Amino acid sequence: MKITVLPGDGVGVEVTREAVKVLSAVSETLGLEMEFTQHLIGGAAIHATDSPLPEETQKSCCESDAVLLGAVGAPEFDHLLPEQRPEIGLLKLRQLLGGFANLRPSKAFDALIDSSPLRKEVFEGTNMLIVRELLGGLYFGQPREISETEAFNTMRYSVSEVERVARVAFESAKLRKKKVTSVDKANVLETSRLWRETVEKVAKSYPEIELEHLFVDACAMHLVTNPTRFDVILTENLFGDILSDEAAVLTGSLGMLASATIGGKIDLYEPVHGSAPDIAGKNIANPLGAIASGAMLLRYTAKNEAAAEAIEKAINKVLAEGLRTIDISNDKENFAKTDEIGDLVAKYAVEFANTKSNSQTV
Repeated sequence: MKITVLPGDGVGVEVTREAVKVLSAVSETLGLEMEFTQHLIGGAAIHATDSPLPEETQKSCCESDAVLLGAVGAPEFDHLLPEQRPEIGLLKLRQLLGGFANLRPSKAFDALIDSSPLRKEVFEGTNMLIVRELLGGLYFGQPREISETEAFNTMRYSVSEVERVARVAFESAKLRKKKVTSVDKANVLETSRLWRETVEKVAKSYPEIELEHLFVDACAMHLVTNPTRFDVILTENLFGDILSDEAAVLTGSLGMLASATIGGKIDLYEPVHGSAPDIAGKNIANPLGAIASGAMLLRYTAKNEAAAEAIEKAINKVLAEGLRTIDISNDKENFAKTDEIGDLVAKYAVEFANTKSNSQTV
């Protein structure tokens, strides 16, 4: 497999380093061939090439089997127009790769149950997957314009765009608890009415899946009052961006959550968190979201469930042993460093991979 690694900005550099470390260790143990090539994106690319997504980066991504991204963005670019900022590199990358479904799992880790802002009895047992449409809605709708006195963006969706992401959600639900919650604002928005009607049509092909509809504000409320009610949440781009960050924080830290963008020519994997420039370069960022994104890469692109499970079991073991980065530690004086977490996850992932390999051989 050819993997293009885009560390990006801030802590993205540090967490992707650990993700590659773990992927390399597991792939070597299981005899998987992985070739990693690193390129620039975001602010780092602007400094080097004046472009947030250089042609060299685009070429490498299009010639790869998957892309592993860190994070983009830095305060020094905040004064620029939106189309000039590092984040536009990420939007262009998503368009280039064509992935229209963003998968964001959010679950209650037993070892971190007390780190959640929610009470244990409310959050315990939470295990949801948010399926966010990624190439439509306000972020990509045309026209868009800004002047000194006003600005506007266009939210638009077509039936085909809704159908294809809805199928991803229903197919995912088949492998889980067989429930899809479609989130919209159909009492106000025409795009949401189209969304709801289209999702209902797709649901007819999945009679075994329970479908419910929620307005986005109601969904936001239920995420913090009754998160265990959710299995698969399906929603459009803007709502999915906001709701998935809310769901991520419930676990105790944005640093814990992974994501996969699938459906296009090349799959894209990235942690949910941002570039966190305030802690960049200090070796204190949480790499588990990036490492878990690597596990998703093995599951969805490499189609190697054993390798993915080895990494996920290693993450659980590290947490169960009490190791914490500063964002999830109760002791802000003594905590594990970024590379320490990466080293230990790699070690345990190799052990789990060896166990799985030996059992299959027997």
